[in-house]
Amino acid sequence: MPRVLLIEDDPSVREGVELGLRRRGHEVTAVATGEEGLAALPERRPDLVLLDLMLPGVNGVEVCRRIREAGQLPIIMLTARGDDFDVVIGLEAGADDYIVKPARTEVIEARIRAVLRRIEGPGAGRPAVERHGELTLDRTGLTVAKAGRPLALAPSELRLLLHLSGAPEQVFSRQQLLEHVWEHSYHADARLVDACVRRLRNKIEDVPGSPRYIQTLRGFGYRFGPL
Repeated sequence: MPRVLLIEDDPSVREGVELGLRRRGHEVTAVATGEEGLAALPERRPDLVLLDLMLPGVNGVEVCRRIREAGQLPIIMLTARGDDFDVVIGLEAGADDYIVKPARTEVIEARIRAVLRRIEGPGAGRPAVERHGELTLDRTGLTVAKAGRPLALAPSELRLLLHLSGAPEQVFSRQQLLEHVWEHSYHADARLVDACVRRLRNKIEDVPGSPRYIQTLRGFGYRFGPL
């Protein structure tokens, strides 16, 4: 089972989430502050971080930025305010998904599995290694390079890129992308998609404001290419 690092300052939430995940077989390290969470990363080597957004001291957004700067470790934010501006800031900082508290353990575990699941769907049957302009996509190794330089993509960014590029020129609505990339089967928050697109463009596009790869069709959604 995945190793989870839970960073949550509310004792009741922390204990409830930790107990629920442990009962389902997860190895959980639970800490109360961002400083403790960052210190635990090299020793505990989690597979995923559950991160409270509103932490004292080093807040959740800053913790998210620091984790993302260091690598591709999956991050799911925990927030008590699903429509708060802080959610957008957290997504821009690099979080892969977010959960509004309180949430049942079944919901949390489902999100964990979705973030960690390997990429499937569009692209099945395509060559393992594809080249699109300066981009090289390895669907088997799950790596992306631009002009020969490896790119560090968060799990949600990688899933989105491989999904869109698996069906070049096909337009996907935000709801379709939420269902296929994030595996949210209900009408979820389109901010997840838009924030991930912005982060991805900043990494793969020469001019993020004039995207070559991830294009917007206003009123419809997003597509990959044509190049």
